[in-house]
Amino acid sequence: MKLVTNPPNRFESTQRETLEPSSRVEIQLFEDDTNQILSRNDSPDLPFRWSVNPYRGCFHACAYCYARPSHEYWGFGAGTDFESKIVLKRRAADLLKQAFEKRSWDGELIVFSGNTDCYQPLESTLGLTRACLEICAAYRNPVGIITKGALPVRDIEVFKQLQEQAWIRVYFSIAFADDETARLVEPQAPTVSKRFETMRILSEAGIPTGISVAPIIPGLNEEAIPELLARAKSAGATSATCSLLRLPGHVETVFLDRMREAFPDRISKIIHRLQEVRGGQLSEGGFFSRHHGNGTYWRCVEQLFDVGRRRAGFVEEDRPVPRTFRRPTAQQSLFD
Repeated sequence: MKLVTNPPNRFESTQRETLEPSSRVEIQLFEDDTNQILSRNDSPDLPFRWSVNPYRGCFHACAYCYARPSHEYWGFGAGTDFESKIVLKRRAADLLKQAFEKRSWDGELIVFSGNTDCYQPLESTLGLTRACLEICAAYRNPVGIITKGALPVRDIEVFKQLQEQAWIRVYFSIAFADDETARLVEPQAPTVSKRFETMRILSEAGIPTGISVAPIIPGLNEEAIPELLARAKSAGATSATCSLLRLPGHVETVFLDRMREAFPDRISKIIHRLQEVRGGQLSEGGFFSRHHGNGTYWRCVEQLFDVGRRRAGFVEEDRPVPRTFRRPTAQQSLFD
């Protein structure tokens, strides 16, 4: 088990330093008694407005996770606290049903995992994500999913209902071509090979899948892009996206510390390449530029992705999400 390590919480007025070695990380669960489950996204550079996150914090422990700073709002740290102090929303499905019953809701696309992975290991026991998806299926509300998990195979029947009566896309976030490298950066996420196998199972069941090559970490994983695209297409994926590494807030501290430990011979190259594509900085938070870089090297990365996508056989898609939403009538069972 890892030792507890967290950057100072920016919302705390006092900080504590221990004179003795840090304690070992222990998994702790906390409950969020929120009365709302739909999170509104007003970012103009994202293709969705609404998301559902049954969990806060993520056991996968990805060093680069952009959601780490959100844990600081709870008084936790962005380091090991983020991956060990998991906040859950037990009433998620009931709250989603209440939202769908409001006359103001007109059935827009809802994305699961807009913040943290909805299929992290805790889901296998609690089933909060599945319960929410069943509500979406009952109301025929379009759904998008982004995950690193292997657990989606459990919910194929719910996915089929959404595919037949509404709309669904399941994207797998895969940034590395080999399990060994991935394990150093995403220590508790399912292996790359397991994610591709899950993609294949869903695709063969008729569920539209895609790959998100994210994040691209210049100096570490850009050379894997063609292989990832080819493997995704072979596994049945119909779409592919990519985005550049973001290091907002204390993500930068966590990421660099862990990369220095995991890749001591490559850390200088990673930092140099990031600065090269970010105009001398390590990160960029502005809309329409935070997911992409600039400069000659980044253009080469984009070309590598575009060529790899075409060679793999991906076709550009720009179809609007259909409006399929409907409320069950009083005479209908919710799951008819």
